[in-house]
Amino acid sequence: MRIVAGLERPRAGRVALGDEVWFDAARRIDWKPERRRVGYVPQDYGLFPHLSVAGNVRFAGRRPRPDLLERLGIAHLADARPAQLSGGERQRVALARALARDPHVLLLDEPFGALDAITRQRVRDELVDMLAVLRLPTLLVTHAFDDARALASRIGVLEDGRLSQLETPAELVAAPATVAVAALTGANVLGGTAIRRSDGAVIHLDGGGTLASAAPAAGPVRVAIYPWKIALTSPEMAQLTDRVLSVREDSGALVVRLQRCLVRAPVSAVADIALAEGALVGLRVAAADVHVLVA
Repeated sequence: MRIVAGLERPRAGRVALGDEVWFDAARRIDWKPERRRVGYVPQDYGLFPHLSVAGNVRFAGRRPRPDLLERLGIAHLADARPAQLSGGERQRVALARALARDPHVLLLDEPFGALDAITRQRVRDELVDMLAVLRLPTLLVTHAFDDARALASRIGVLEDGRLSQLETPAELVAAPATVAVAALTGANVLGGTAIRRSDGAVIHLDGGGTLASAAPAAGPVRVAIYPWKIALTSPEMAQLTDRVLSVREDSGALVVRLQRCLVRAPVSAVADIALAEGALVGLRVAAADVHVLVA
């Protein structure tokens, strides 16, 4: 993010927005930060506590911007100080301040990191609506997949400083490329050994039990299985079993925490399954839903 903004110079590579090349190490192009026209919203919003809402926005744009206050629904807060604002209102002010520079791109650094859980979803929904209206290229940094999925059309997953996968949110879930991507997107990750067969592979899991996969594989592997793709059944009906640790209801579904994985199932689908703590249950997963990863 600092490289895009021009605050840090990489040893190699290229940064471009459309036809504008902001940085190119080989061609020795390196635009100054002020020329790049970047709007930046830091994690803590970075508002000046001694300035009013209007003052914070005016400082960034070097002129009054009542149009931005009106556009973002904070005109009535023009004279308020940051300490008097809610989390969502502070975010709107920070966004207005970033837009006051008439940027060509927005940079959002963990925009929900300073918010409590109750406020987080509401503010995220508001930001989704605002970005849809603004229609500006936006780079978001977050550690929360739910935030990225709600806001982004494409998600890039970084592992040890390297881009391991760049896809739409749906594509990441449909085909995670690494263990880290699978874990980030909410999958259960289990270890085992694969034996290749004509229609894919059979995975003998560490700790016992087997799963079939439609993906061909052999040798040590990791498998990713999403909680909503697991069906619970009686242990006699399955080749993979596990014991119940806890059960809770969440938005009309049951979240069942087992010793080795997490299951999310409609209440009606598990009505006949004994889910008391310590109970042994069977797990069934379609072969197409067992994603094989390199161990």
